Amino acid sequence: MDVEAEIVRLSAEVAALRMKAKAAEDYIAVSNLQRAYGYYVDKGHWDDAADLFAREGTLEINGRGVFVGQDRVRAYMHRFGPAKDGALFNHMQLQPVIHISPDGMAAHARWRAFIQVGEVGKTAMWGEGTYENAYVKEDGLWKIARLHFFQTYYIGFYDGWDRGGLPLIPEYPDFKPDHPRSVDYGVYPIFHVPPFHYANPVSGREE
Repeated sequence: MDVEAEIVRLSAEVAALRMKAKAAEDYIAVSNLQRAYGYYVDKGHWDDAADLFAREGTLEINGRGVFVGQDRVRAYMHRFGPAKDGALFNHMQLQPVIHISPDGMAAHARWRAFIQVGEVGKTAMWGEGTYENAYVKEDGLWKIARLHFFQTYYIGFYDGWDRGGLPLIPEYPDFKPDHPRSVDYGVYPIFHVPPFHYANPVSGREE
């Protein structure tokens, strides 16, 4: 046996296994980061949710435009007010497709949100949409670099989706975004596919 060659082979194998283990750890960390965001939003923990964003992170939701930087993200979230009795604001984070960059410093992920919002005696709505998000490792921690939520629909609970849905919510007149919406699109019943950050894993075809 060529001992030196075997040592080289084993060293390369160990290095490859270390990379795979690190990628798996990063996958879990990004997944936990996004799910934590969902739980904080559910309960109106706006500061906790904003803390998950990178210093120059961006937020774009429902076509309201792009808000840049953690302070602007925090201000946007606080517009929803504190959680209170009788209110429901569930945003379940589902169906992740996550890709970690080879250097382990960035990631992209596609998620689906299933939403239940309402207030006792006033309103009840279903909602659904797709996230195409980016993440960055900042100061050794994974953070949200770009959160972009594409609304599929918001529909009154008693109306049903056979009647269509609500239009995109416009910009707040008294709280303008830093940039206009990055993608113009329509919501249900208009058919729209948010752009994929990844190629087809089998065919390699870009969508």
